Amino acid sequence: MSLRSRLEELPSYESRESQVAAGYFNLVKVALNRLDKPLRFELPRLRTLELILEADAWVVVDCALNDFPIVAWLNFATQRRSTLHQPIPCQRRTYHAHATMIVDRVLDALPLIVGEQLSQHTALSTDNVLALHPRRRD
Repeated sequence: MSLRSRLEELPSYESRESQVAAGYFNLVKVALNRLDKPLRFELPRLRTLELILEADAWVVVDCALNDFPIVAWLNFATQRRSTLHQPIPCQRRTYHAHATMIVDRVLDALPLIVGEQLSQHTALSTDNVLALHPRRRD
């Protein structure tokens, strides 16, 4: 069962129209293109919570409760996207009464945890690149 279908089956506490900053969205898209999928990260200072990133859903789950979702961003409206700097409309669903308390902390941590993985991947992938030296002209 996919994560997205699991979210559809569970009743949400609240569902509302929202948006994510373009910087966050663009970073996740780059990470999903370069790293193994799905991406799963521990959230700093949020004990048993982890962030799962997929192309069509970003979900915070509680590992202590068998990956029960806490909050999810879904239905990213990218069909007619013509700029890279404007926020991306989406739907935010909460599955816990206090989920809104962590939303800002999760989004603040997103560039740090995803950026760290991307920088590690870039360092590993450039280890096998040979440096080009200019030809000597005699």
